[in-house]
Amino acid sequence: MKIAILTLGTRGDVQPYAVLGQALQRRGHEVTLSTGKNFEGLVKSYGIGFAPVQADYQAVLDSDEGKKIMKANPFAIRRNLDTWVYPLVEQSLTEFFRLAQESDRVVYHVKTLADCFVDQFPEKMACAMVVPAVQPTVEFPNPAFSGVPIPAFLNKLSHRLTSLGMKMMAKPIAVFRNKLGLSKHYPSPDTPFLYGISPFLLKKPDDYPDNATFTGFWFGASSEELPADLLEFIQSGTPPLLLTFGSMPFNTRFDLQEAILKLTRTYQVRVIVMKGWGLKETEKLAQNSAVMVLESAPFDKLFPLVRAVIHHGGAGTTSECLRAGKPMFICPILYPVGDQMFWGKSVFEKGVAVSPIALKKLTERQFLDSVKELLETEHLYANARILSQQIKQEDGVGKAAELIERLS
Repeated sequence: MKIAILTLGTRGDVQPYAVLGQALQRRGHEVTLSTGKNFEGLVKSYGIGFAPVQADYQAVLDSDEGKKIMKANPFAIRRNLDTWVYPLVEQSLTEFFRLAQESDRVVYHVKTLADCFVDQFPEKMACAMVVPAVQPTVEFPNPAFSGVPIPAFLNKLSHRLTSLGMKMMAKPIAVFRNKLGLSKHYPSPDTPFLYGISPFLLKKPDDYPDNATFTGFWFGASSEELPADLLEFIQSGTPPLLLTFGSMPFNTRFDLQEAILKLTRTYQVRVIVMKGWGLKETEKLAQNSAVMVLESAPFDKLFPLVRAVIHHGGAGTTSECLRAGKPMFICPILYPVGDQMFWGKSVFEKGVAVSPIALKKLTERQFLDSVKELLETEHLYANARILSQQIKQEDGVGKAAELIERLS
């Protein structure tokens, strides 16, 4: 079969879908993943087809206006709808629709807004997610607003906030459907929902519909090897800590480089720092033999070799920590909106992490104290090993692939 996978966003919105595409291709299908043009290298590294759209979220996030949007500045969001957002949406939808027409199966992330043409191909479309932020439930609040103190009786209602955000896209959706000769009104899709989430971490809510499935995490195997100098650093002493804050720009209230150096001195620990897109300043760190700075490295090969992980709480990074059996300290960058605090709280409640603290609120003292707790709390390590064994029994990506093949 020809299978199209549609997604938009940052690396965390793309890599799980590339993993899913790779699994489908290995089962004999012809897979094309369509996303922002800046992810061409990532997608092709999984050996699947790539169809670019002109939506480079990295460039948007790195711009001055993008940084204001990241702070949930409503004026910046409104100001940039017509100039940045709407043109990207219209262009993306056109490319996504073309692929959907040509494919036997279509798997899409809700951020693509492909819901707006499900009515044209209802039999071959499935929504795939790694964050349960669309379908309402009474069991937990909307993860997209995990930093907002939502009382439990409003849990179900809070999930509807996601659809309110989507309504801001009504204008470009109407233009897109008009170009196809379709009514601007379309029914709410009743497509299958596949969640790349392990029920060992988060149980599927009892009030979710039958066509929603928590398949288990979608893990792949990277073809990239760890560089020799990194392996040499790891093997030259006790396992180091890993610090990585992913693909989001961020600011801290304290000098992060100085705090990392204090870690090495105070707790006699070595640290690997992965810059990603967000960590720009590392000059001080490069001068310290107890610290190694990386641009990037394959998580599936690196995480098993480190002691514990300090990270931003992205769903993909969190799941890789769980697979590797490593405890963690989560410092969400997206706060109070965003799902990162949701995962931080989830792993804390599972006893495999210290209490999460939003990066923008974190002080140097809290950073040092939380890392001390991370290093010295033995039950975190025992619990992480147990949860890792459970998760490794799953074949989440294989189960998702089977469900996609069985679409009627």
